[in-house]
Amino acid sequence: MSTEPEGTEEAPEQEADGAGGGEAGTAEPAGGGADESVSEEPGTGAGEGGDSAGVDADGAEKARLSEAEAELAAQRIERERIARRKAEKQGPVASGAKLSGTAADLLAAVRAVESGAKPVAAVFSEPEAPRRPAQEPVRPRPVSAEGAGTGGSVGAPAPAPGAVEAVRRVLAEGGAPEALAAQVAAALGEGADDQLRADPWQLLRVTGVRPEQADGFARALLGAECAPDDERRGRAVTVWLLEQAALAGHTALEMPALVAALAQRAVPDADAAVQSTIAEAEALVFQDALDPAAPEPAEDDEEGAERPVRILVGLERYALAEESLADGLARLINSVPKEDGSAADWERAAAAAEGSAAELIRAAAAGGLVLHTGGEASLTEPAALLVAARGLGLRAWAATHSPLGRDRFGALLEEADPHAPARQVATVAGLLSGAEGPGRDADGAFDLDLLVVLDAPQLDVETAALLVESLPDGARLVLGGDPAVLWSAGPGRVFADLLAARICPQVASRRPDPGPLGELVSGIGIGELNQVEAPRKEVVIVPVRDAGEAVHRTVQLVADSVPRAIGVPAEETQVITPGHGGAVGTRALNAALKERLNPGPGRFGGFDPGDRVAYSPAPGRTLPGQVVKADADGLHLTCSGEAVVVPKERVEQTVRHGWALTAHQAVGGRWPAAVVVLPGDAAQALSRPWVYTAFGRAERHLSVVHGVEQALPRAVAEIPAKPRTTRLPFLLGAQTPTSG
Repeated sequence: MSTEPEGTEEAPEQEADGAGGGEAGTAEPAGGGADESVSEEPGTGAGEGGDSAGVDADGAEKARLSEAEAELAAQRIERERIARRKAEKQGPVASGAKLSGTAADLLAAVRAVESGAKPVAAVFSEPEAPRRPAQEPVRPRPVSAEGAGTGGSVGAPAPAPGAVEAVRRVLAEGGAPEALAAQVAAALGEGADDQLRADPWQLLRVTGVRPEQADGFARALLGAECAPDDERRGRAVTVWLLEQAALAGHTALEMPALVAALAQRAVPDADAAVQSTIAEAEALVFQDALDPAAPEPAEDDEEGAERPVRILVGLERYALAEESLADGLARLINSVPKEDGSAADWERAAAAAEGSAAELIRAAAAGGLVLHTGGEASLTEPAALLVAARGLGLRAWAATHSPLGRDRFGALLEEADPHAPARQVATVAGLLSGAEGPGRDADGAFDLDLLVVLDAPQLDVETAALLVESLPDGARLVLGGDPAVLWSAGPGRVFADLLAARICPQVASRRPDPGPLGELVSGIGIGELNQVEAPRKEVVIVPVRDAGEAVHRTVQLVADSVPRAIGVPAEETQVITPGHGGAVGTRALNAALKERLNPGPGRFGGFDPGDRVAYSPAPGRTLPGQVVKADADGLHLTCSGEAVVVPKERVEQTVRHGWALTAHQAVGGRWPAAVVVLPGDAAQALSRPWVYTAFGRAERHLSVVHGVEQALPRAVAEIPAKPRTTRLPFLLGAQTPTSG
């Protein structure tokens, strides 16, 4: 019995620091794990086992070749191919001839370092081009609400039926499920069938397909030509490992980690696989100084005085996002904020505020980028900033990670300024898509002067880059959030990297979260699981012995105990558990809760009117809602008061029952009562950020269904967030001054 991990937040141990296997996935399709979509044929590795495609007998007769002669001819061709490849590798970066500019230079530099021909400092001694932090960026187009920040293709048209049918025939020939045809056609684009036939390992570009499954497909298509040392396999597995690393939160991998992971995946020449991937421009290579602030070694220094660097390999999309984000942040820091209100006006607004709110107003008045940290109670401080900014005539907006957070912060704004014409708060996805927010000006920038982004720890590098690129010159950006919660579902750790870089003013709230719940969660944040006095049953521990009892007690709490003893109805109580699968995962708990709270036949794809659901329009985004009805248009939901229609073909992948969520799905939301379920098999999934996030979703009451014994205090005290490899700290340090 095991609890299935919840993607990025609880990814299994990755091979070679996150690069390798494990059923990692940022957002598992709502209908179940995609890893089961491709069945592997018997056999151990590529080229081992499997039936050969054979040689056509008639063709052999026409060519008048005996079987022995054909074999000799094949061997001769193979020897010539190997000789050509060896000659290319020994030549002066011949295999990188398709590259030009920086990519070619980087490839040549890496090979020179690896061969020992030059020391690292000599190879990478060329100074960086001067930065232009104040340059007006190219404004991004508004993106769809479903695609914002997901890393997926935004607005990509569905593949043509003919293309899907052609791919289906190739899949059938290789013994792969024909149901993957549409996904393959979308992933590979034009000529997908020809690409797949020429390189069967391109199947790895489909989410959920694993190398051993692609190997089986390749064996069926290629027959005797399939081999573990096929360079097509090496490139495909390299890209797949980088994608898996991104699912675990990394934007790049150190070269030794990537090489080690390739070796674990039975790639005979891992170094050659990486170099081939770089030469084909399927990945980029970087050298980053371990200490960006360290001076460059003088030309007359001995070789032993070279500058320490690390060599990283990453996918282009994340590399470009981090570069763009660093440039945009430098532009904000180095540009002069728009003069709205005099210095005296800003100071009067600060003087009217209290404590940390006054500090935040003063910091925003003086700089283009400010960081604000604190718990739930600290949200009153950015609310005070927005009210003050509007009073000075600024077009000020706030953005949150989820609709629940938007509604909660909107209520705070109304309380702070009841006479405001509009609450002016949106979700990040809605702001980027144009569905919410102030809209964009003629240049494509947000039509605002101040943007306060709450839940900043949930920003991945691509979403953060889109936001920063969309800000006009002279705008102010405040990034706020609780640094102790789980990091973003997508790659990167933007908020944590910015806090560590200290390139802009930081304001730490001194406003503690109140009551026993606030005391409990605050202690967890510093690694202490304290017993708190809870005279009104704000915190209740329910010990359980096994999975069956855990499910039974959870249903009892939601349906009976919490409504009766605490006064919180079942529809306002949220269950949180570490994973989707297993005997006490979200699937099992939701099935039991539906049977008790809203029984029905599930005639609409497993759903009935009144069911609580979790709608995931894109990986990393979860919208709690309720089923209204179903018709020919699809499944009708209401999510935070907004009507949503999910097309029939997307229901299975995007909609789950939502009485029980994982902590990553619940982040950004809070409920009057929360029931956190910790079954005995969940011990390995627990960490301090997970416990902090799960326990912090409760406003009035927290019940803990406790079956992990000492694993809970041990996780709080000893297991911090898993490290992520990113380039943002280096990029920030290379172009922005450190703030004292």
